[in-house]
Amino acid sequence: MIERETIEPNRPASGRASTAMFTAPVQLPPRQRRLVTLGIMTGMFLGALEATVVGTAMPTVVARLGGIEIYSWVFSIYLLTSTVTMPVWGKLSDLYGRRRFYLLGVGLFLLGSALCGQSGSMKELIGFRAIQGLGAGALLPLGMTIIGDMYSLAERAKMQGLFSGVWGIASIVGPLVGGLITDHISWRWVFYFNVPFGIAAALLIGLTLQEPPMERRVQIDVKGAASFAGAIVLFLLALMAGGRQYEWTSPFILGLMGASLLLLAVFVSCERNAPEPIIPFSLFRENRMLRAAALNGLLAGMAMFGSISFVPLFVQGVIGTNATRAGSVLVPLTLGWTSFSVIGSRLLLVVGYRPLVIAGMTSLMAGFVMLHQLSPEASWTLIYSDMFLIGMGMGLSMVTLLIGVQNSVHRRQLGIATSATQFFRVVGGAIGVAIMGTVMTLRMQAHVAQARSASSPMAHEVVRLLQHPDALIDPLARARLPQEMLTLVRGTLADALQGVFLVGLIISGLALLSAFLVPPGRAHEHAIHRESVVPAGDD
Repeated sequence: MIERETIEPNRPASGRASTAMFTAPVQLPPRQRRLVTLGIMTGMFLGALEATVVGTAMPTVVARLGGIEIYSWVFSIYLLTSTVTMPVWGKLSDLYGRRRFYLLGVGLFLLGSALCGQSGSMKELIGFRAIQGLGAGALLPLGMTIIGDMYSLAERAKMQGLFSGVWGIASIVGPLVGGLITDHISWRWVFYFNVPFGIAAALLIGLTLQEPPMERRVQIDVKGAASFAGAIVLFLLALMAGGRQYEWTSPFILGLMGASLLLLAVFVSCERNAPEPIIPFSLFRENRMLRAAALNGLLAGMAMFGSISFVPLFVQGVIGTNATRAGSVLVPLTLGWTSFSVIGSRLLLVVGYRPLVIAGMTSLMAGFVMLHQLSPEASWTLIYSDMFLIGMGMGLSMVTLLIGVQNSVHRRQLGIATSATQFFRVVGGAIGVAIMGTVMTLRMQAHVAQARSASSPMAHEVVRLLQHPDALIDPLARARLPQEMLTLVRGTLADALQGVFLVGLIISGLALLSAFLVPPGRAHEHAIHRESVVPAGDD
């Protein structure tokens, strides 16, 4: 049976709503559908675990392999390759089917994981993490695309608790698992640990997922994909190096930005002429829901990733605590995100998309209002409340917009629409961290200049600490500092981070404004009717 997707003006409104809410695009037998879902959840657990477990093991990895000067690239290269490939995976799945590319993504991820465990140097580890990231770019976007194929709007709203629960559990237990494996077995098993989960996900998807036959013969937009990948890689490289290894106005950073813009222009030219563009501009031009989700995801990602990056630094450097306690501030964020993803997905059938996104962005902004008011004497209750509000905001908005986007496009566009939604959020996070890091650096430099001009006998030592505030993070070094100097440097770092949180507050305010771009009305009113298809067998 060949797939047909239409918006039917002659069908009564109640009939279109019923079909959109209760009929999935791809019909599978119940047992088969449950097994595919289990495979997707296993893959989601794998991707979420990787985001937290590696960071815990990295101090030990540096101690064994060396290469601390390139340590950050273990994370940066993974972000680069996974981000760049998201839209490409999504488009390929639209053209040739989900299963084969999901399995290819899992295979690349597992290959990279196994090679990472075999690394003999930091450079090798970075190279193998690039391979791992290539596969990771497929795990979440294509997993959610397959879910969008198999479940109707009403079913996904009810099941969101399962997916959010998997992500939340993995985020919380990841650091614990990473620490236990590193301390009691070997850091290499942090990467080998991925293999059984990945094999299980691949077997479940490979053996049980059936799709309708693809009848279209298309020419892949290779030039568009290559120019897009090049533009995004150069842009992200500039963000990662700017304000750290190089000044933002240095020839190197300006060269990266210029080359990125040039490749972006080539990409736009390719997409206008390609019969099957990697990112069809018409989809953004015609789909109000996708435009709103992309803009909101970009802005909310900028704010949220900033909080994840800098709140633990505030807790450890300003308030003064160990790394474990500092890491605990992310637990309320995860709990808020997980619980309100479930609540929001249930409510969207009743109130629609826009009220939930507005409520979520209001919560996000309220969290940054409270973050901006943090002081060295801030209580743990206040900090945990801040993070819970931020998590609540992301939970209410992100799942709502993802479901909204998936229900506003035809199945043949589901992969690129889903992956584009994820892509803008991740790129927003990279931009947000770069902007906030620059703000912190500039404010610290202003305090350094002020300390140099002071006539205090401690001025030289204060300048040294402000330029290298590691002593605030190391509990032993912190304890050796004179109280007067410690108070001064803590206040300086607090002031710099308050500037960071002010930027987050401004960005979250823009995110709240973007929430009003989400179309009003009930959820089913924006859903495209899809006549169900029954797979004839393996594609």
